[in-house]
Amino acid sequence: MLGAKEIKRYRLAWYLYDFGNSAYAAVVLLAVYAAYFKGEVVGGAEGTRLWGLSVGIAMLVVAVISPILGAIADFSGAKKRFLLFFTVMACTFTALLFFVEKGDIVKGMVFFILAEIGYRSAQVFYNSLLPEIASPAEMGRVSGAGWAIGSAGGVVCLFIILPLIMFIGGSFIIRLSLVITAVFFALSSLPIFLWLKERAEPQPLPKGENYLSMGIKRTLKTVRATRNFREFVKFVVSFLIYNDGVIMALNFAAIIGAVLFGMNQQDLVIFVIIVQVTNVIGAYVFGLLTERMGNKEALMISIIAMIICIVLMFFTQTRTFFYFVGALAGFAMAGVQSLSRTMVGVLSPTEQSAEFYGFFAVAGRTSSFIGPTVYGWVAAEMALLYEAQGMTAIVAEQLGQRAGILSIGVFLIVGLVLLGLVDTRAIANAVSSDGKNLMQAE
Repeated sequence: MLGAKEIKRYRLAWYLYDFGNSAYAAVVLLAVYAAYFKGEVVGGAEGTRLWGLSVGIAMLVVAVISPILGAIADFSGAKKRFLLFFTVMACTFTALLFFVEKGDIVKGMVFFILAEIGYRSAQVFYNSLLPEIASPAEMGRVSGAGWAIGSAGGVVCLFIILPLIMFIGGSFIIRLSLVITAVFFALSSLPIFLWLKERAEPQPLPKGENYLSMGIKRTLKTVRATRNFREFVKFVVSFLIYNDGVIMALNFAAIIGAVLFGMNQQDLVIFVIIVQVTNVIGAYVFGLLTERMGNKEALMISIIAMIICIVLMFFTQTRTFFYFVGALAGFAMAGVQSLSRTMVGVLSPTEQSAEFYGFFAVAGRTSSFIGPTVYGWVAAEMALLYEAQGMTAIVAEQLGQRAGILSIGVFLIVGLVLLGLVDTRAIANAVSSDGKNLMQAE
């Protein structure tokens, strides 16, 4: 058994990783690189399409590799080693984005895709460590605290780069901010590798097997096991769809702000700081809410709040009101994402947590492949259609973005309806009285 002091130190290391990890999301996905790639590297409606395609490719790769790697990590007791590999990958290619300049479309896509694969794959193994530092009853609070601290990390990193953008500006500073983010992420991740001791012990390989073959076999076994738990599968399907809407909103927020409201890089950084601050508040509030009313109910409230945000965003005509919508979206998004990973942690056997989080990643990344691609296609095609009808390129692109916003709402509504069909009593019964998940029955 771990002592109270040791648990506190392990949790601090886990929180600090999220602190740096969220800086990547805040700068690369939200405030800086998305708008820079769309507006400067590519330009026009085609920038939206290629951004969506880049995100989609990265998510598809993660969806394919994460369950196998998760199974290998569980069997070999190597979650931290996989986490280290993908963290280094994310930080390295984030820093290399510094070399992406106007017209470097292929380089800009390739470096971003590799950074995104590292970032998303690392999350599988980071999330899989949650059951090692918190009991099922504590997971909601610990996950919410991690999310809040992580969001604060995004704010801190943005405050570091904001003065540079405000008082110096220019393409060089925008690209330099990506290097700063990579260093921030790397330094914040050090404690989890230095302090947190992985408790899982490597299992001996059967004769004639290797880690790859065992990874594939354990993955197939987990697939067969999950098919016997209908409510768990229903939750994963609902997550796949509603998470699409969240990821679409996250990946295109900067582009929406730039196209619809003419926001420059400084405006976007301030916008994302507001979103990140309310994200901290949302993570804390929903962490408490789930302990009072249950995961599913709190999760549904957060999705409904996101749907309200999308409706407001569609009708928003002023930059000021867009800031307000972003603040509300940040609050709601924290609940959706932190509570979703909490439900998976509660349902996952500790010794197979990386496998189950791998499937969680498959759902999230597969939806992330579909969603951004759909948004990019809808926005670009509608812009071309409006332009063919005689509208100016600027007006056509703005109307195309509003059509893309509507596609976000569709994913959220369908996901919410499916989540409502999940029987929470069945989910509760999926964990036995001794704390072991019944998926171990096989």
